[in-house]
Amino acid sequence: MITKKQFQKIYIESIQNPEKFWADVAETSIEWFKKWDKVFEWKFPSYKWFVGGKLNVAYNCLDRHVKAGLREKTALIYLNENNDRITINYNNLLKQVNKFANGLKSLGVKKGDRVLIYMPLVIEQVVAMLACARIGAIHSVVFAGFSANALRERAEDLKAKVVITASWTMRRGEKKILKSTVREAVKNLEFVKNIIVLNRDKKEINSAEKMEIDFYDLLNNESEICEPEIMNSEDPLFVLYTSGSTGKPKGVVHTAGGFLVYAHYTLKTVFDIKPDDVFWCTADPGWITGHSYVTYGPLSNGLTVVIMEGVPDYPKPDNWYRIIEQEKVNIFYTSPTAIRMFRKYGEGYCKQHDLSSLKILGTVGEPINPEVWKWYHEFIGNKKCPIVDTWWQTETGGHMIVTLPGLLEKPGVAGLPFYGIEAVVVNKSGQEVPTNEKGFLVIKKPWPGALLDCWNTPDRFAKYWNEIGKMFFTGDFAIKDKDGYIQILGRSDDVINVSGHRIGTAEVENALVSFAGVVEAGVISKPDELKGERLKAFLVLKSGVKGDNALISNIKKHVKTKIATIAVPDEIEFVLSLPKTRSGKIMRRVLKAKELGQSISDLTTLED
Repeated sequence: MITKKQFQKIYIESIQNPEKFWADVAETSIEWFKKWDKVFEWKFPSYKWFVGGKLNVAYNCLDRHVKAGLREKTALIYLNENNDRITINYNNLLKQVNKFANGLKSLGVKKGDRVLIYMPLVIEQVVAMLACARIGAIHSVVFAGFSANALRERAEDLKAKVVITASWTMRRGEKKILKSTVREAVKNLEFVKNIIVLNRDKKEINSAEKMEIDFYDLLNNESEICEPEIMNSEDPLFVLYTSGSTGKPKGVVHTAGGFLVYAHYTLKTVFDIKPDDVFWCTADPGWITGHSYVTYGPLSNGLTVVIMEGVPDYPKPDNWYRIIEQEKVNIFYTSPTAIRMFRKYGEGYCKQHDLSSLKILGTVGEPINPEVWKWYHEFIGNKKCPIVDTWWQTETGGHMIVTLPGLLEKPGVAGLPFYGIEAVVVNKSGQEVPTNEKGFLVIKKPWPGALLDCWNTPDRFAKYWNEIGKMFFTGDFAIKDKDGYIQILGRSDDVINVSGHRIGTAEVENALVSFAGVVEAGVISKPDELKGERLKAFLVLKSGVKGDNALISNIKKHVKTKIATIAVPDEIEFVLSLPKTRSGKIMRRVLKAKELGQSISDLTTLED
């Protein structure tokens, strides 16, 4: 763990001489086939890191650990809802990746080709990602819950040559069929040459489907030796689609060199990792967290990584606690949504399990409410585990604002800018706002993990840097306090205008959840003839709490005290659950459509 004095010293050095700082990090973190000629180049808005450097990402995640004597060390521990358990060590993972990489090459996949991965969270998904990295193919992981239309849209944008999928995935004890979704998605797409299917029922491929190939038939016929493709630092590693304000998803492009350096270093530093740590990030590689902190960050650091297929509370609400105890997890990284769910179930479940192996807890994906933070610290961390709050985005590639272990913890406040990150809170003109005043969060200069581009849409990439004062526009509201700590208030485009006052839904939801007895909150706007918009809140109550008029009155008084009268919801409705994506984000558009009697076009990412 680090002291405040140590942190400040390193941070100042990283800001005063960022090129030297990142060069030192890159040299000690990653094995390069050829060192770079130039650390950093910026021709606004485009930038490059480690220009002229040569490396291979899969080599850094596998080969170098095997050569260093970690052949027998467990790389991945796979678990599912049935408590099936499969492990694979670094040596065998390297062999699997090489064989599958050779299989892809036999299908004509080469450096620069695009491969779509639409799979459950299984070891084979990680194998597929690393095999693409091995041969220089650009992978794009699509969460195995998106519809055929969403998958087709991504395939068309990328002109994907191959799609890798599985026959099914398991959620809440039920098989969710994937293969038929892929068949529908790629129908009549001439550029898709093959579908590789992980057949989980050991059934044979339908011979009528000439383009379909069995995952293990392809892998088992190949050599265990596959020389890694020598990649330029700025070659694309993957494209990951994220939602855009226009409705059409953006294909965020990340590079081999800069992304790997940043994912490796942020994981190592932020979680204060030790060589024998067992690391569990509960994200799926369909999202950026699963790229940076399930696959590339942990494996490049030579860690043992837990992955789990299924949902947190099935077959019982103590499912994740059981895994932490069973696998002796040291670092546990999850979302506030999951923590709120566990809090709703009560402390009894976590008290049934020995969670003493935990050393550090993490939270990611959205701002965490102070009350939820305190519950996490007390009941899962047993009051002894530092909580690493992390703010970052698909576009940033890794942690940007964090509370490092050893630094002052402020529940509900993300923390301080990470090394090399100049984060400021500004107004629309780009001028820094006073302490404790709300503004737009921007980053002054590029960092190694920053996106290279937006696939096929360079204008969308340029917009990040041209929105406010030639700085990276995050799209989030934030407040910086007197200690330099930054609190994230939610999306600047997710605001409601009530009587001329702009109110972020996250602000109101945080105030609601801070009321004793409220577990979760979803806030929407409704048209109002007088105010323009008015607020309605949907609340999930803690077990045993009675949702009556007296409670509604007290909640409204609480919000008035916490924020202002203008932020008090006109309506409050108590519900058993809120509609969420499978990654845990509340789907406010579903609440709003239902409330206003509108049709809902796409529910493919809805959990329930």
